[in-house]
Amino acid sequence: MKVSLLKGNPTVYSANSYLIRGDWNKLDDINTLIDAGTDGSILEELESISTGVGKRRVEQIILTHEHFDHSGGAKIFKELYKSTVLAYNKLPYVDVKVYDYMDVRLGDRDGVILYTPGHSNDSICIYCEEEQVLFSGDSPIFIKSPGGSYSAYFVDVLKRLARLKIKTIYSGHDNPITEQAEEIIRNSLNNVLASKIVEGNV
Repeated sequence: MKVSLLKGNPTVYSANSYLIRGDWNKLDDINTLIDAGTDGSILEELESISTGVGKRRVEQIILTHEHFDHSGGAKIFKELYKSTVLAYNKLPYVDVKVYDYMDVRLGDRDGVILYTPGHSNDSICIYCEEEQVLFSGDSPIFIKSPGGSYSAYFVDVLKRLARLKIKTIYSGHDNPITEQAEEIIRNSLNNVLASKIVEGNV
């Protein structure tokens, strides 16, 4: 698996996008874009990356949630590359509605969708066990101190994430976390558990 971070126009508020390819750009690898940014400004970066002869540059787009800074460019790239769009909410331009523990192909690796509401009611993470990587979108997994209130469902979300083997976290807005990723999630869980827990789904 090869992961390229795409940032687009620095003057436009947008989320990180990640292009996932197979190690050898084989025909059966699934070139996957995680989040599409606010607009089409990552296009130049996309076009500069070798994605395999005879392959669509972006075969599928997985949206971590529908906020505009993550989904705004999806329709542009769907039209340009004839991509399949996957998301938790079935928006008009979404082709596949994902669900918790749904299997997905990421480049040349297998991944799984994890439903992680908290930032929004349609938030998901994408996890690849073989590579031990987590694409976290805007899911709040870096909680530095106790305080505030969290739903019991979100506590369960963090407990699930804390059980995973994770070497790298690719988040929606920060630089990739390549050190102590599991410790960060465990600390966040402890801080949440020391805060107010309320009933509810999000």
